[in-house]
Amino acid sequence: MKKSLLWITILVLSISMLAVFSLAGCKTTTTATTAAAETTAAAAAKVFTILFMPGVADPFYFTMEKGIQKKVDELGGSVKLLVAEYPKSWGPEAQVPILEAATAKGGIDLILIAPTSTDALVAPLKKLYDQGIAIITVDTYLGDGDYSKDSDYSFPLSYIGTDNKLGGQKVAENLAKMLNSKGKVYLMNTNPDTSSVVDRGKGFSEGIAKFPDMTLVGTDYCMDVQQKAQELATAALQKNPDIAGIFGVNLFSSQGSYQAVVNAGLTGAVKIASWDATQDLINALKEGKVDMILAQKPAEIGFLGVEWGYKYLKDKAEVPKKVIPGFEFFTKENVDDPNMAQFIYSK
Repeated sequence: MKKSLLWITILVLSISMLAVFSLAGCKTTTTATTAAAETTAAAAAKVFTILFMPGVADPFYFTMEKGIQKKVDELGGSVKLLVAEYPKSWGPEAQVPILEAATAKGGIDLILIAPTSTDALVAPLKKLYDQGIAIITVDTYLGDGDYSKDSDYSFPLSYIGTDNKLGGQKVAENLAKMLNSKGKVYLMNTNPDTSSVVDRGKGFSEGIAKFPDMTLVGTDYCMDVQQKAQELATAALQKNPDIAGIFGVNLFSSQGSYQAVVNAGLTGAVKIASWDATQDLINALKEGKVDMILAQKPAEIGFLGVEWGYKYLKDKAEVPKKVIPGFEFFTKENVDDPNMAQFIYSK
């Protein structure tokens, strides 16, 4: 009898202990599930702060900001946008102090930036990255732009911008058509340490080299100063009076170049290929001072920057190392086409 009672007591205790452990396990599982759900909900509810750091005050970046704002508006209250002061000149000496001032107070989750130097912006941006701020470069990139390989500049999530080398090649092809695939051409570049314009120059040089009866007689750098571009182009025309075409890689180089041609009385005789569809260049095209304009898509670049940045911040989505919108060409044949108006930059 006592032995039976003992076994009954042991059985009851075992069942009780098993029930306690089962309840504890359920509580642990429930707690973990709840914590995970709360973390997901917190991420979804968090307002992310994005800083836009433009390269310089010009219509290209004004238009990019509008694309950024459009996507921010679509996301409702999920993103807070900060726009840094627009540098008045191009270069790290103007951009870095503004970047440092804009990030000094902290609280920034992502920076969309057009680095004004392939090398000089690496250290300032790496410092911010090490503080936990995600980086996406727009329009221009760091190093050689290949963020997929391990390097001291591969920390940005992505480069979002035009395939500038391809654009330069297409400019060369179109200019060659205008010149019947023969003659001398000249390249007005801006900065030798800025990825976008360097690639445009490389693409143009490679493109012209495909035409045996065409010669690239020279390349100059105006450092993003229109007056200097005009002076350099004037000197080039005096040195090579039979130049048949000039490619200006951006707004300032194009405007300076076509003004030199106008002043020399060579409008129409010297074809001008330009880059960036500002209203001023569109007007020059209509007036016959410019013959072709490559239009980038800055609003789309900005829109995509916010779109991919938000996906990363909210869901830790994998961002493509390069996101490349296309480009369009304005000529006298299509400049008045209503469908092309969307590609003209804003002020």
